[in-house]
Amino acid sequence: MGSASHSQTVRIAISGYYGFRNSGDEAVLRSILLALEEQGAAQGVRVQPVVLSADPAWTSSMYGVEAAHRMRPADILRTLRGCDGLISGGGSLLQDATGTKTIPYYTGIMRLAQLLGKPTFAYAQGIGPVNRRWMDPLIRGVMRRSAYVSVRDAESADLLARIGVARERIEVVPDPVMGLPLPALPPANAWGSDSGTPIVGVSLRSWRPDGADLTRAAEALIALSKRRSVTLRFLPFHTPSDVVTSQEMIARLRGKLGEGSSAELAAPGDDPQQMLLEVSRCDVLFGMRLHALIYAANRMVPMLGLSYDPKIDHFLHRIGLTAIGDTEQLDPELFANEAVALLDNPDEWRKKHVPAIDLLKQQSQQPAQQIVTYLRQYRSR
Repeated sequence: MGSASHSQTVRIAISGYYGFRNSGDEAVLRSILLALEEQGAAQGVRVQPVVLSADPAWTSSMYGVEAAHRMRPADILRTLRGCDGLISGGGSLLQDATGTKTIPYYTGIMRLAQLLGKPTFAYAQGIGPVNRRWMDPLIRGVMRRSAYVSVRDAESADLLARIGVARERIEVVPDPVMGLPLPALPPANAWGSDSGTPIVGVSLRSWRPDGADLTRAAEALIALSKRRSVTLRFLPFHTPSDVVTSQEMIARLRGKLGEGSSAELAAPGDDPQQMLLEVSRCDVLFGMRLHALIYAANRMVPMLGLSYDPKIDHFLHRIGLTAIGDTEQLDPELFANEAVALLDNPDEWRKKHVPAIDLLKQQSQQPAQQIVTYLRQYRSR
């Protein structure tokens, strides 16, 4: 992080799904770190983050910050005691779709910080789904005791309000990744390839046990390839699982694509800004991963979303879009029609959706600004 001289220093612990090589969550972390640094510099505060990570050495090397192991109680306790506060987020931390341990873990970290007398901040969280009512008090308790609560969509705010968190205390903000910049020396061409063959970015994940959703996705991509020569560039957002899924999809497509079309696997590495760069090179993006769609919005790349979770629909609605399909249905011909329309008229798509995207980008720094202001005043007492 920056080394400029500041009038005071604050140490802030950051809890989230970090250190797992998930590009979306790592992009959230990168975005939070950059926003804290920028807002700290604006307010004369040097922010020293300490990230709770599944791989502290990797996180420290990737981001140049301190890190501690997220599953070692002694490390967590030592980190929280040595910090001025705790950020929880962003991402979909408080949900039980992935099991019964997620909500107790993240609310437990927040509650421990609160018991130690540290202010806690919910940073652009995506709340829900929460299907087990016994988890409501866990969420309600830590949110009511937090110094600042922000969520990334109105639906998350509504869920918190339903379980007893005062609605006026909840700020609805964009996902932090809306403010993520490209790495240094971005490509000269803003969108697409120089070869003349359009690039369609594809971000898919394994979801249905029977694989029927991926079968339909393959049929849709084949239909598109027969209408227009395209390069299908698969973008693995969560390694290694998305790499495996992408390789399986490429194998399914082999010998079935239209003349002049091809499929390939991108290898951007673990740096989220390099994946953002890959997305910026696409003419259109077909995304199932939430952060693939957010990356596309960040870079003004026309997109088609495939919904597997309400969070996909919530994000698309914020920029005036609806999903092209979901894990139960996807019409190959409708998909091909929509994709060709986006390839033919990308500027029309941008003209329609850029105002909403620009607003989200402008608002993406709000949580960092609020948190730095609070900590600066907290330390001055």
